[in-house]
Amino acid sequence: MIDYKGTVAIETNRLLLRKVRKDEAQTIFNHWLSDDRVMDNLIKGAHQSVSETISRVNEVVESYDSLEFCYWGIELKTTGQLIGSIDLFNFDSMTENCEVGYTIGYSWWNRGYGTEALKAVIDFGFKRMNIHKISAAHNLDNPASGIIMKKNGMVQEGIVRHMIRNAKNQYKDCAIYGLLQEDYLKYDEESS
Repeated sequence: MIDYKGTVAIETNRLLLRKVRKDEAQTIFNHWLSDDRVMDNLIKGAHQSVSETISRVNEVVESYDSLEFCYWGIELKTTGQLIGSIDLFNFDSMTENCEVGYTIGYSWWNRGYGTEALKAVIDFGFKRMNIHKISAAHNLDNPASGIIMKKNGMVQEGIVRHMIRNAKNQYKDCAIYGLLQEDYLKYDEESS
């Protein structure tokens, strides 16, 4: 049975994963939601105005009341900068499975922040929430996201052709990755 915890703060070596605040909408817009380089990999595409981001942030903040809502802002501990987001979603109470998604602002790509945030959230999901399986997907034209998944022990389970249609009306093939709790716990023990 999933033990829902909501969005509790998670600390890593370099990051603080925490709830986003309404007063951070402009930062979120500037750092990733308005950037085509980042948002081209997602279905909705880049925000064209900060008002779109304000609406999204308000929706996120209002959802924090639910223990089934797990959406973290990714903050650099050294500077306090908010550099991205990560969330667990699509919880299935029958299978005790869920999905994970993450976004890192372009200025912070290739520094290991995505890998570090995903490791922390996977650990939280398996050890604190008792999730059975965590899945993720990435567009084939975004292989860096797959590398982040592999570095965290996730295994590619297949490719789904035309899985999504992005904001530019382009169909995208996606690689599907998954990780079982039992495999993670073995992997975590071996790497400790």
